[in-house]
Amino acid sequence: MEASESSHERPGMCEAEAAGDNHGSNTGSRDQLLPAMGQNKAQRKRTTSQCKSEPPLLRTSKRTIYTAGRPPWYNEHGTQSKEAFVIGLGGGSASGKTTVARMIIEALDVPWVVLLSMDSFYKVLTPEEQAMAAGNNFNFDHPDAFDFDLVISTLKKLKQGKSVKIPVYDFSSHSRKKEWKTLYGANVIIFEGIMAFADPELLKLLDMKIFVETDSDIRLVRRLRRDISERGRDLEGVIKQYNKFVKPAFDQYIQPTMRVADIVVPRGNGNSVAIHLIVQHVHSQLEERKLRWDMAALASAHQFQPLPRTLSVLKSTPQVRGMHTIIRNRETSRDEFIFYSKRLMRLLIEHALSLLPFRTCTVQTPQGHDYEGRLYHGKRITGVSILRAGETMEPALRAVCKDVRIGTILIQTNPNTGEPELHYLRLPKDISEDHVILMDCTVSTGAAAMMAVRVLLDHDVPEDKIFLLSLLMAEMGVHSVAYAFPQVKIITTAVDKKVNDLFRIIPGIGNFGDRYFGTDAAVDWSDEEDDPPGC
Repeated sequence: MEASESSHERPGMCEAEAAGDNHGSNTGSRDQLLPAMGQNKAQRKRTTSQCKSEPPLLRTSKRTIYTAGRPPWYNEHGTQSKEAFVIGLGGGSASGKTTVARMIIEALDVPWVVLLSMDSFYKVLTPEEQAMAAGNNFNFDHPDAFDFDLVISTLKKLKQGKSVKIPVYDFSSHSRKKEWKTLYGANVIIFEGIMAFADPELLKLLDMKIFVETDSDIRLVRRLRRDISERGRDLEGVIKQYNKFVKPAFDQYIQPTMRVADIVVPRGNGNSVAIHLIVQHVHSQLEERKLRWDMAALASAHQFQPLPRTLSVLKSTPQVRGMHTIIRNRETSRDEFIFYSKRLMRLLIEHALSLLPFRTCTVQTPQGHDYEGRLYHGKRITGVSILRAGETMEPALRAVCKDVRIGTILIQTNPNTGEPELHYLRLPKDISEDHVILMDCTVSTGAAAMMAVRVLLDHDVPEDKIFLLSLLMAEMGVHSVAYAFPQVKIITTAVDKKVNDLFRIIPGIGNFGDRYFGTDAAVDWSDEEDDPPGC
């Protein structure tokens, strides 16, 4: 399947994405982790540009690959520690690049893969060019048809693990749609297109370059079969277009790029040996890039250090102390646990809001006198909850913040590695302009909180605009977050000094999510103090 505008239909396969449609709510959140039901298998879709509402998964001929569980892409300093491995797939129109990409993804068996198609990056046409395109007289197989600046900036951010916005191209009108698709980083990025090797700056971003070589007669036959049977075009028109644009572009711009390829794959998907060698190399590269958090070292790194200045603890009044006594008591009923937790949450949210920036403002009272007051000095306030315990704090935030927007992040612990893994996120649009209240009920090691902060930073939220709120934190978690992100404000109702060998807070509060929701303690969520060390 080629990556040229004149032949853009592809099998029903969507790139791995962690962010949803980016609307400003958490509606339909976890449902999108499930595979779509009742899809028409005969329907053919494009990659990247038009699978806007697909769930975060890849379907291959043998199985479904869920894009869940992305391990940390940063170190204990909170900075980038490893980049994604980027595979470039070049070749002529209808050479089988997408099929080869599909085979690589299936053989890799890597849970976090992005398939990015170059035909998402066609330039916006002028009215004159639009008229030419409507008459099949615009050359979409020329390098000038692509927005290489946008391609390069997008790949750079993806390689760093950051979020990007991908254009949604409408091939019926030869234009970009108003909405853009949000995409997150991955372990492996496969970038395919006819001009994948045509730009020197783009080549620098590719860790492996694969050229799919297919006989020109076969490529022409594929175009004839597809354009006539699927698009109702006549034989003469297809051959005219091929001779006028496709073949000259291949000879002049595409075939010469074969010399920069690391691997040439003759016969495309028919070359299983080449696919096997490619997969072996990618696996070896991924193994070298693996990052393992040393939780024991993290636990001891900040012992006997004073608590950071960015920490703000709610004053331990008799009332606050009394509520802690109730919710920490193992004999407390679920109803009372929920009631007093909600009271603490409300006090915590009110305390956090008092730390936001305010400006002086003078208003007139109904009696006609001036009153010098304060107003919030910012654009918006957005709440982001770390599921599942963090979402229990949302009602308290909504109760005191009018029209607050809510986002969600799902982070779970890998039982084998003990690392936090990013499974899902949905963040409101333009969150980078907001002050963000990041909510989780308990923070022990700080690993889940660090991952959530890293996600916000990768969505361009300024570090000093992030407020991490938790009912209870361990000193270890406070130090870990403050060390990695010294400008993030940390706000809690209490700090306990210790964590045990399982990284649970001592004396602690128990598994907050299980006590609040009344679920069995064996359920493995991101509530830190009762989870393995990744959270």
